[in-house]
Amino acid sequence: MSRTTTTSESRNAQDVALVEAFFDAFAARDIERALGCMSEDVVYQNVPFPADRGKAAVARTLQRFGRVLTGFEVEMKNIAARDGVVLTERVDILSGPGIYLDIWVCGTLEVRNGKITLWRDYFDLFSVTTKLVTGPFRQLLGRTR
Repeated sequence: MSRTTTTSESRNAQDVALVEAFFDAFAARDIERALGCMSEDVVYQNVPFPADRGKAAVARTLQRFGRVLTGFEVEMKNIAARDGVVLTERVDILSGPGIYLDIWVCGTLEVRNGKITLWRDYFDLFSVTTKLVTGPFRQLLGRTR
């Protein structure tokens, strides 16, 4: 194995570890730790919605989510990294009073100098809307998983 391959594989592993730590911080409801994984000029976007630019804007959005959500879990299905780009395929589980969403999400996170500079998630908006409407009934019937 060449030195270049080893260095590249090491960087990829570090990038994956950073992204996993990032999502672990959210699951622990430690927003400050999650924000600490981001660069000051981070861009965050839930496609198709407009992007937040900068850590302060992302913090405001996450605080708004925190007003209605009391739980967040990530079931990572697949994660891969190459040259500063980490791709995730996961199920995000968001819960709160009258809310239960288990959303299939594909994400792209870009890492530069040990910080996340881009966090872009893609999901099926129709599926999310349907789950928002049916979530309280699914909770009531105990069919949330």
